[in-house]
Amino acid sequence: MRGLILGLCLLAAPALAVQPDEILGDPALEARARDISAGLRCLVCRNESIDESNAELARDLRLLVRERLVAGDTDEEAVAYIVDRYGEYVLLNPTATGANLILWLAGPLMLGAGLVIAGLYLRRRASAPEAEAVRLSAEEEARLRDILRD
Repeated sequence: MRGLILGLCLLAAPALAVQPDEILGDPALEARARDISAGLRCLVCRNESIDESNAELARDLRLLVRERLVAGDTDEEAVAYIVDRYGEYVLLNPTATGANLILWLAGPLMLGAGLVIAGLYLRRRASAPEAEAVRLSAEEEARLRDILRD
């Protein structure tokens, strides 16, 4: 039973598209490369990291990350190089600065505004006087009975 569960867990884990010829000989550099590429978006697949994507562009980005690390770049310098080259869209988790700040704040602000509006509506509704039940006149009741019988 444990073997079945382990097998299902391995199948459910995301398959990494890193090819054996891309892997660096230094395990520390390879670990850094994997950390960096897990945060970079595949520009073809959109919502996959370049580690998970089989696209040629993702492979090129993985190789570029490894080239920058072998050249002596820090993790931040390697990411900055790729962002300078491909734009901030390449980041799976964009920075919360500049125009992106609007996007980061829009969701919570809209939620807050909706909660305030709902609270004001419920408060006004609770404090509103009860409407009196309007009684039908005898003529209206007779007309209603005629309509319902038909």
